[in-house]
Amino acid sequence: MIVMKFGGSSVANAERIRHVTDIIKMFLAERPVIVASAMGKTTDNLLAAAERAVNGQVCIEEICHLHYSVAAELQIETVEVQSLLDELKKLLEGISLIREVSARTKDYLVSFGERLSVRILAAHLSRVGVNARFFDAFDIGFVTNSDFTNAELLDDSYNRIGEAFAALQSDYVYTPIVTGFIAKDRNGAITTLGRGGSDLTASVIGAAIKAKEIMVWKDVDGILTTDPRVVPVAQPVKNISFEEASELAYFGAKVLHPRSMLPAMARNIPFRVKNSYNPSHPGTLILSRFDDKDELLRVLTLKKNVTLVDIVSTRMLGQYGFLARVFQIFDEQRISVDMLATSEVSISLTLDSRNGQLDGLKRELEKIANVGIKTGKTIITMVGNVRHSSEILEKTFKVLNTRGINVQMISQGASKVNISFIVDDAQGETCVQELHRVFFETAPAQV
Repeated sequence: MIVMKFGGSSVANAERIRHVTDIIKMFLAERPVIVASAMGKTTDNLLAAAERAVNGQVCIEEICHLHYSVAAELQIETVEVQSLLDELKKLLEGISLIREVSARTKDYLVSFGERLSVRILAAHLSRVGVNARFFDAFDIGFVTNSDFTNAELLDDSYNRIGEAFAALQSDYVYTPIVTGFIAKDRNGAITTLGRGGSDLTASVIGAAIKAKEIMVWKDVDGILTTDPRVVPVAQPVKNISFEEASELAYFGAKVLHPRSMLPAMARNIPFRVKNSYNPSHPGTLILSRFDDKDELLRVLTLKKNVTLVDIVSTRMLGQYGFLARVFQIFDEQRISVDMLATSEVSISLTLDSRNGQLDGLKRELEKIANVGIKTGKTIITMVGNVRHSSEILEKTFKVLNTRGINVQMISQGASKVNISFIVDDAQGETCVQELHRVFFETAPAQV
């Protein structure tokens, strides 16, 4: 069996659902389990409906119109859809009465997107001759803790999911269509899996059923050598390791969220990123390891709007408690670090701009050191064969020197698959464009 996950853009309307149906039919011999996201912008529309309800206005006209019109165009029954939309309206009426949306209520609210989507996709597949059944993920074993909006799957979920599909593995009599992103806690409350939740759903199912392969269908030809909005000639990467893909996702690549790959990685199940708009393209295959030969780099990423923090203190010299105290302060301020570089008397590190106000952090750090905070920085990450790091750095700094780009911090990750450095935001895209030209484009001009 294989697992195939389709994102919101892949099932955004009737035309896309027909196209996805054709793709599924191409892989029926592989006995697929299908995971589907909410249609198009449905999740955003659900959250907007909640905001209106808090202000006393209950309106789901846009959500109803999308799902009823798609059902009509696909010529399928709407009983299941109508039942869910009636339930959604009652929920919003309750929100309008209490004038607030808790994290628990928000998870219940956004679950309607995926639940509506799988019902429509399953009905259409059945109408065109593919015996399909829809499942809400919590009905096949997805159980989490009660950390609403970012719940963690409980370990016994894998056994439950495996049992739910055990009969299907020996006798594939229908194609299951499963909601991505959602689950339930032990008390029966609906939860969501946070960022990358639908990809994580597919990865968990793949791990639970020991799938031959997990396919995540996006709107790009796999993982590209860099962001195509920055370098239009960015090329698809044929193979990449789980470790490298995780680094990419963390440092700016938007194709996959790092934690979505963990279940597949733990069980050594191949994970493929494909393009639902271009299904004949092989996409990118993510493996535990592969022969990378003499390839230097696989991907370049950039992460903009980063904050650089320099911490300098002569008290660090020969002292064994200083770093512990620094990171205790970060823990107390609930601020996470992206990159880190240290010397005998200084620490340089980067923070995501979403950390917000840093006044408290600066105030506490200044009790033990001199602190400088600089905003408007970009992290450039080069992921590839760090065994050739000297050659990579030689080419990189030749490019940077020619372009007059100054590096303000550099770090090689402990994973040994990436080298990252900091430049000004204004120079970030130029840096990536020039490095891509040297490392990836054919017949590059002399630097």
